Amino acid sequence: MKAILLLVAAIAFGIAPFVTEGFAGFRPDQFPVPQDDAPVQPAGYAFSIWSVIYVWLLLSAVVGVWRHRDDAAWDAARVPMIVSLCVGAFWIKVATLSVIWATVLIWVMLLGALWALIAGRTITPGWEFSWPTGLYAGWLTAASCVSIGLLGAGYGFGPAQSWAIAMILVALVLGVTVLRASGIWTYGVALAWALIGILVANGMSVVGGLALGGAVVIAALTLRQLRPAA
Repeated sequence: MKAILLLVAAIAFGIAPFVTEGFAGFRPDQFPVPQDDAPVQPAGYAFSIWSVIYVWLLLSAVVGVWRHRDDAAWDAARVPMIVSLCVGAFWIKVATLSVIWATVLIWVMLLGALWALIAGRTITPGWEFSWPTGLYAGWLTAASCVSIGLLGAGYGFGPAQSWAIAMILVALVLGVTVLRASGIWTYGVALAWALIGILVANGMSVVGGLALGGAVVIAALTLRQLRPAA
């Protein structure tokens, strides 16, 4: 039953962009203090990673039903993933209506994804579950921090640059912790991708330089995690 529920959740999550207007970042006018070119937000191209995430998560759910329907290891990771994807199925619509609620919900999505990643980190082969989950969780780590940065600056609780710096540091601390705990390389790839997107959006400014340094750290740790499997 859990395998079927995860497949349904993955399908709902995957079709959400097609039944809504899609999402490539919050609009500046969604905030009391408009966030034009917010330094914490990655360049628009970075959001293209979602196409890979959607397809891979759906493939993972199909494989789970086909080959691992009653696998206890899969079931332990399925429950939090179902929660995350069910929330995610409604997230784009919520994000067009309320930045505050979108921020709350994306953190619920992240917590579910991280729980699933840790619970399913030993599932092999990795491409069936842990790798797509890692890509999803890695991007959500960045996106969740971006949401808080936009919320803080957009509601006038400090300069946008300060929020960008703070949230990049939070993403790095969380990213390093999760990478060490899970050892899943796709998590690092997604987080580094987001940080490079912030660099592209900002250039070699203070924020861009910090994002570049963070991407290097995450990339190095990701390669280190891969080394035992080489």
